[in-house]
Amino acid sequence: MSKNNKFSPEVRERAVRLVQEHRGEYPSQWAAVQSIAPKVGCSGHTLLKWVQLQEVEAGTRPGVPQAEQERIKALEREVKELRRANEILKSASAFFAQAALDRELKK
Repeated sequence: MSKNNKFSPEVRERAVRLVQEHRGEYPSQWAAVQSIAPKVGCSGHTLLKWVQLQEVEAGTRPGVPQAEQERIKALEREVKELRRANEILKSASAFFAQAALDRELKK
């Protein structure tokens, strides 16, 4: 999720669950978040982000789930490596082709 792991996944899940369970008691989601965030020990923006991420994971909010993001990043890394390997192979092929041509010309 986040690079800053100040809060454990259990705390995050509990905070999100509190917002979801008590959402009806507040005029807006933001009001619920602002009320619950200090009790958890995080900022309202942090808790709102956790809620939004959970909604994406649950499919109730548009976005790319975390597992898909990780899969995409892995595929992008693989494509980058393959492109780099392809360039190396092209250079090597050109080098050996030139060397073979040079040998032919020396005969």
